[in-house]
Amino acid sequence: MSDHRSRFLRLALRAEALRFGEFTLKSGRVSPYFFNAGRFDSGAALAELAGCYADALDAAGLRFDLLFGPAYKGIPLATALACELARRGRDLPLAFNRKEAKAHGEGGLLIGAPMAGRRVLIVDDVITAGTAIREALALIRAADAETVGIVIALDRQEVAAGPQTGGGAGRSAAQALTDEHGIPVIAVAGLDDLLAFTGERAELSRERDRLLAYRARYGCAETSVRGEVE
Repeated sequence: MSDHRSRFLRLALRAEALRFGEFTLKSGRVSPYFFNAGRFDSGAALAELAGCYADALDAAGLRFDLLFGPAYKGIPLATALACELARRGRDLPLAFNRKEAKAHGEGGLLIGAPMAGRRVLIVDDVITAGTAIREALALIRAADAETVGIVIALDRQEVAAGPQTGGGAGRSAAQALTDEHGIPVIAVAGLDDLLAFTGERAELSRERDRLLAYRARYGCAETSVRGEVE
């Protein structure tokens, strides 16, 4: 497992953004783990998280020149990543959206740098149904910009909808977005990485057994982008 993946998972456990137990998801599935990026709730945690995002993007080799954070969790994540990239010597413009258009002041749905003509990277925490990402794609197109990629913290690598059967017989929401729009989804880490991580720690061996059973039931055959983007 690459260093940024293990760093991210250690950070997520320390911040309690990643928890093990029994959690009923919005889909109705009972999951042995839960991820909540809202628990990265300090400057130090966000800075470390942004470093993991930046390393994942370096590994993917994706070219982009503007960061976009979908409301709401994408806003602090894109902002933290912009600060980290600037610290590394790459100062990029940043934009994000409101949930509802503002009728006074500057008005509109978009805030931040102009996007026209830019290659846009969407920054978010996870992709569940993909609704927020599709809304962001429409906003970016309307601004005469091109979305060249999506980066997320964790890919659950499970079938997004349909019968509750596993074995890889279906697409995740991330895969669906890639298939529909031809846009790569880069994940800092995925369920495969979480399985490897728990396998290296005796105190998490019980959790790994539960993760394996969950993947057998709901897992996808394919994964998010891990190597270079072609």
